[in-house]
Amino acid sequence: MEIDTIDDKEFDIPQVDTPPTLESILNEPEDEEEPFILEDTCLLNTENIDAHSCETSSLASSDSGDRTHLKRKRKTVELSTTVHGSVLRHSILKGISAQIVSAAVNLNQALRLCLGSTATGAEYGAVSALSINHDCTRLLCGFAKGHITMWDLANGKLLRTITDAHPPGTAILHVKFTDDPTLAVCNDSGGSVFELAFRRLMGMRTCESRCLFSGSKGEVCNVEPLLTAPDLKDHPITQYSLLAMASLTKILVIGLKPSLKVWMTFPYGKTDPTSVPQLAWQFVPVQKVVNPVLAFCRGDTVHFLLVKKDETGTIHVIKQRQLQLNCDIISLNWINSRTLVVMDSGEKLRVVDRPSQEELESLDVAEVQLVYNSSHFKSLATGGNVSQALALVGEKACYQSVCSYTGQMVLLGTKSAHILTLRNWRERVDCLLKQERFVEALSLAWSFHEGTAKAVLGLFGDPAKRKGVVADKMIEILFQYVERSVKKCPEHGKIQIMEQHFQDMVPVMVDYCLQLQRTDLLFNQLYTRLVENCVARGVFLESLEPYIVSERLGCVTAPVMRDLLTHLQDNNMMDSVENCLIHLDITSLDIQQVVQMCWDNQLYDAMIYVFNRGMNDYITPMEVVMGNKLLVYISCSLAGRAYPLGDIPEDLVSQVKNQVFEFLIRLHSAEAGQEEELYPYIRTLVHFDTPEFLNVLALTLEDFKNDKQALEYQQRIVDILLKVMVENSDFTPSQVGCLFTFLARQLAKPDNTLFVNRKLFDQVLEFLCSPDDDTRHTERQQVLLELLQVGGVIQFDEGRLLGLAEKAEFYQICEFLYEQNHLYDKILDCYLRDPLRKVIFNYIHNLLSMPGYSSEEKHCVWEKALLHIAELVTLDPAKSADLVAMHFPEEVRPIITRLQVSRHGPLVCSSLVALFLWQQVTNLPLLRLSPDLHELHIGLLCRFTPRQLTDFLKASQDYRLEEAVQVTSLHYSISLSTLDLCSNSLWICVICNLSLSLSFCVCLSLSLSLSLSVCLSLSLSLSLSLSLSPPSLSPSLPLSPLSLSLSLSLSLSLSDSLSLPPSLSLSQDPVYGKGKLAEIQGLILGMLETFNYEQTLLETTTSLLNHDLHWSLSHLRAAVSRGLHPRQDHCNICLQQYRRRQDSPDDIIIFSCGHLYHCQCLQRKGSGHAEPRLLQVWSCYKCISSQRGRGGDRVTTETGRGRSTSLAQVKTHISLRLHRSEVLHTIN
Repeated sequence: MEIDTIDDKEFDIPQVDTPPTLESILNEPEDEEEPFILEDTCLLNTENIDAHSCETSSLASSDSGDRTHLKRKRKTVELSTTVHGSVLRHSILKGISAQIVSAAVNLNQALRLCLGSTATGAEYGAVSALSINHDCTRLLCGFAKGHITMWDLANGKLLRTITDAHPPGTAILHVKFTDDPTLAVCNDSGGSVFELAFRRLMGMRTCESRCLFSGSKGEVCNVEPLLTAPDLKDHPITQYSLLAMASLTKILVIGLKPSLKVWMTFPYGKTDPTSVPQLAWQFVPVQKVVNPVLAFCRGDTVHFLLVKKDETGTIHVIKQRQLQLNCDIISLNWINSRTLVVMDSGEKLRVVDRPSQEELESLDVAEVQLVYNSSHFKSLATGGNVSQALALVGEKACYQSVCSYTGQMVLLGTKSAHILTLRNWRERVDCLLKQERFVEALSLAWSFHEGTAKAVLGLFGDPAKRKGVVADKMIEILFQYVERSVKKCPEHGKIQIMEQHFQDMVPVMVDYCLQLQRTDLLFNQLYTRLVENCVARGVFLESLEPYIVSERLGCVTAPVMRDLLTHLQDNNMMDSVENCLIHLDITSLDIQQVVQMCWDNQLYDAMIYVFNRGMNDYITPMEVVMGNKLLVYISCSLAGRAYPLGDIPEDLVSQVKNQVFEFLIRLHSAEAGQEEELYPYIRTLVHFDTPEFLNVLALTLEDFKNDKQALEYQQRIVDILLKVMVENSDFTPSQVGCLFTFLARQLAKPDNTLFVNRKLFDQVLEFLCSPDDDTRHTERQQVLLELLQVGGVIQFDEGRLLGLAEKAEFYQICEFLYEQNHLYDKILDCYLRDPLRKVIFNYIHNLLSMPGYSSEEKHCVWEKALLHIAELVTLDPAKSADLVAMHFPEEVRPIITRLQVSRHGPLVCSSLVALFLWQQVTNLPLLRLSPDLHELHIGLLCRFTPRQLTDFLKASQDYRLEEAVQVTSLHYSISLSTLDLCSNSLWICVICNLSLSLSFCVCLSLSLSLSLSVCLSLSLSLSLSLSLSPPSLSPSLPLSPLSLSLSLSLSLSLSDSLSLPPSLSLSQDPVYGKGKLAEIQGLILGMLETFNYEQTLLETTTSLLNHDLHWSLSHLRAAVSRGLHPRQDHCNICLQQYRRRQDSPDDIIIFSCGHLYHCQCLQRKGSGHAEPRLLQVWSCYKCISSQRGRGGDRVTTETGRGRSTSLAQVKTHISLRLHRSEVLHTIN
């Protein structure tokens, strides 16, 4: 269709007398009523949407190249489900034909201008870039063939046609005005950037071009000048006319004025080569100062650069915190100073709050069918002479299709234009209300009320005024919500369904009414509406409890309070009743109703609260309440605190304290009988929990030190306690001890005011230390010890106390008294006599090691420990050895002698074992044991623990061999089967002394896996070596001439088969008459090394043989399991094709050589023979025939040879008889 023949009726273009300017359109207020309103796609019905704006079949641009990376499934526009609500309002400009080349429209979509013609398009190519100056009077157009035109928007007149501003043959990618109307910049498909300076001389309009960046240094694909709003024209940065450029590798910020200067470069780092560089300027308030911030990205990370000028005039470019998004960004725009709108490669818009980096909304704009600039980046109109890297970036370039201005974003689609604007706060709430999402609407409104919402628009004034406006809106929502909850309630069905319905709604209403502090609205209007439904009424009343308990709701109207108590009581929720009563204002309660309910249901906390707060009565609750609750109540009342929470009014604190004291010291209760004992209240409390009651009294003594009347009451209570507990046998020793411990603590204080008769302490001492009473022994001792530790010692005569403690076997009491008098040696007797205490070793060690004790005290303890060493060894040999090694290293021999004299053989053995073990573990020079102790230890091991002898001989090297041999020779009960081979030759000497029994040889053979002959040779060689040793070396080891001759003869007989060591070779010499045990030791070690070597060699050889066998079997299995493929499809005997029918009765046989036969044909030729393990074994007739032709005897020889070789070398072809339909294999 021709541009000149546009039909006004077709495009619904009204007549306009005075067309408004674009600036006036964009600055119009949002609340102004307009004759034509832009439709909101979130609220439109499908019948009202223009056909051009929906039901698209492709995302590809009308002028793009290959767009396969954007092809995906169509998705409908999703409604926002975040707590921020719908942030963006999506509107569609309808009625603009997709065939219009360039058109300017006003907000009412009235067509104003049509610029250019079809001839212009044919000559210059498609429009590739547009830019309007700040006062909306000029329009710059860039074309695909490299031309630039300037138009006057007032009358549509063409002012300039620029053809030589940049090198020919390149398309215009960007053309943009700066703040200076006479200065613009352009970017072509060659990657170069040029400055355009417009002049008018002598009535002629000219344009001067200057290259700012050459594409040969790196191709620039995006430019963005810093544009300043009218209210920021005086900002100090504006005078430099900043320009940001994005190349394929880095960001550059340059200043065009007063002279060209590069301010900053920033490399991207490693990025995806298909990602599109993005730039966006915005003036942002940072620390109450407004400065420009550049946002740029390539990929998924948005970086921010703050540009500011300090007081000295120096320009600083400061990097800010970056924003990480999990998407490939193809468009980046500021919509205000706090909010960014980005578009990813999936054509999904994301609204992001920059300070919090929180995503506010995600909107799918796939139905827009965005126009991409791929063909311009590829410069298809001029022959496609661009680099591969720039063409790759251009696949996702949409710079000219997405732009932002004064809080709005415009998207250019293939069939329509779309506008996205921020909703004001009321619109965002109403949008949720229209969808009946009341809970989210209330949450969003509350965020506006508290000032925590993001992207807020339309709230003005001081904070109080803003809160008032939002609160009114929230009240309106609450009314709508309660109406909906009642009307939408299911009328039929189970009661649980109705309860769940109201439980989802009613608590929300209660919560927001309390947050708004509108209890009048809650109880007078909302409750009145909900009470019409009995289920809603119950849910409402139960939802009040958590708010009452948390003290968010302190006062409830009388009708609601009455309904609340009745409902909770009817549903047997008495715990909830008590929790609510103790947190409510007493003035809102019906005292008579509440007291009766508390008495009936034993709600003591609530009853105490009502009596205290409602009647100022603090005594009546104590006459009824008992147990721990009464002790806590008394403690709180005496301390001035209200029970169960809060404080007693200051003017009543003294009165309440006196009333409580008077109550405790009453002789009789109000309804006392004749059998009631004196002081019933104190008696009951002491019987119930003596320590807790005394703790309460102790706290009162601390709180009322300067109150004379309170001190008199306390003395009176103490006297009553002494009279009640000491004269009465109903109390246990622990209870009596608690009382006197309490008294001792109080009497030991310097400011004590209590008086207690000292005879009472003596009486208690005799009671606790009574030797005739064996019951509660530990309890009585512990009570007396606590009494002494808190200062009760001064109340007793120490001599008498010590005597009673010893008679009663109170060893801890004795220890306490001895320690008071520094008699530390006597404390050891207490430890030894007390069977329950095992810490004597630590006590001795600490006292002898730690400073703070005199040398005389340490010496007394040292002597006492040495005196009782036998008892200490009996208690713990290991700890005794530790003690001896650390503190008695010079007394080891006397200690062992003393133990031997006392005939404590096992103790001596245990002590030596522990000493040797301590020496091995610590390896310290504190303890050096003599050889005679080692030999003594060997003898004791032979007697008591023979199984430990070998381990000791292996570990120790400090004993003398000859003496040790003599000791062990005295004990023949050692079983040879328990001995292992040892590097020390001592035990071998013992074996030789036992006539080299054959059992030893057998045992040695089994333990070392050696042959019996080798072990026998070893034994004989040892015998021979020992026989040649001088008498002085081993005088107690005589051997018979028969043993010598037998050893010599056997060693000579084995010399042919065994390689004898040097010691045995020398022993064969009749002249040789000397022998040393060192040679025997070397002999044994040499044989062991030889054995280890031969064993390793055998294991390695076995492993290699197993590996070879496994390799052969695996290759054989692979050959057997390999499928066979015939060379021909006919039998090689009858030359007839085999049948392919499944019902054919004929069997076929295939060999590994590829020959195929009928089974009957092979049988006639005699090429099969039977074997025991197989049904039939076949051979290939043709191959056998050919081999026989070469030589008959050789075939038989090779066949036999093949069968005698390993499985991997068999060459004879054999096969199994299988059915034709089965898988046929062969063994080769």
